[in-house]
Amino acid sequence: MDAGFKGLDPQWLSHDRVDELCGRLLASLPRSDQRRWGELYVRGLLLAEGRKTMQGIAAVVGSAAMQSLQQFISTSPWDWRPVRQSLAAYLDREIRPLSWIVEPLAVPKAGKHSVGVERQFATGLGKVTNCQQSSGVWLASEESSCPVDWQLALPASWVAGPEQRKRAAIPDHIRAKTPVQCAIDSVVEMAKEWRLTPRPVVMSVSNADVPGVARAFTGHRIPFLLRIEGSLPVVAAGSGPTSCEQRILPAHRLAEAWKEQAGAVEWRDFGQSRHRVTKVVGGRVALPTPAGHTARGTGTPPLLLVGAWTDPANAHPTEFWLSNVSHLSSSALFRIAKLSRRVARDLHEIGDRVGVRDFAGRSFRGWHHHATLVSIAHAISVLSRADRRIRVPYSSVSPLRPLIGSR
Repeated sequence: MDAGFKGLDPQWLSHDRVDELCGRLLASLPRSDQRRWGELYVRGLLLAEGRKTMQGIAAVVGSAAMQSLQQFISTSPWDWRPVRQSLAAYLDREIRPLSWIVEPLAVPKAGKHSVGVERQFATGLGKVTNCQQSSGVWLASEESSCPVDWQLALPASWVAGPEQRKRAAIPDHIRAKTPVQCAIDSVVEMAKEWRLTPRPVVMSVSNADVPGVARAFTGHRIPFLLRIEGSLPVVAAGSGPTSCEQRILPAHRLAEAWKEQAGAVEWRDFGQSRHRVTKVVGGRVALPTPAGHTARGTGTPPLLLVGAWTDPANAHPTEFWLSNVSHLSSSALFRIAKLSRRVARDLHEIGDRVGVRDFAGRSFRGWHHHATLVSIAHAISVLSRADRRIRVPYSSVSPLRPLIGSR
């Protein structure tokens, strides 16, 4: 077994434990043989060493199963959405998440045949490269995190004509989307349809995407914490409601002006596995009213700007967040926002070990099937470790108190 699974409780790999969870999460699959192939694939993701190829998975669960597993992943018509919804509902109870973290994933590819692959700019990689891009939504607490929904960002070239769609079996209703659009769609569906406890959505957003993301989430009463660039123009509190009266400043200028009000916040840095203390400040702002619009018509709510001095060597704030959550302090929101580092670590230590980047097929359906079963394998690893760990409550933010948008 891979070194990354040294902490996996062997009891969780017993047939009873894995079968129990897979039986619960795969119950929506209509046929018993589909549920069995799903359980075998999950077991293979957990046990196969190295890259999770179909050959490697079949070698672990039985070499005679390779053709059936290939068909189950690539062409079988089972619906992955109810499986993800069941996983999210289960984890909502088990790990008591404090936030939903949007984590983009860019997977470099050498060829051009894997579904969604194109030479494009990948924000996560910071460069133009031949890659496949997707967006995952994770449920995250201080103790653990797990992906529960995925969307594949398809470039326009992949949906432009019927021949290309046919080769990848892309449904007619699927359109080209950016990773940001994928994230919005996932979050909105989860908030409206999945009956989860509402939590702030933590997401990194470019300046150009901030207004659209804020409007989309606000329109569905979804709480959010958007990591923004310090250069984002914002309206200082107390400015007039019309564009000519707005006092517009870059976010970093306002945060610097509030420096004397900053307080020290202790938080867990999951990237470095230690506690840190950071100066944090918050203040009320709004987004500028677009030219030709009235403030009432923009749909932009009053917001909280949070600035943080995360680099001790820098006298200026280095991180900035924008939130519509009104009943939590800037300190509490900052600690919630930093759960994104928990996700980044778990993506590396668990997600990569169970094959989150390893799908090499050409099928749109196959990609979604693989991503769904990877999420179950990730959950099994998380729950195995949680079974042997004493959970410490997060005293500053009650994990049971619904945030805005509760039903």
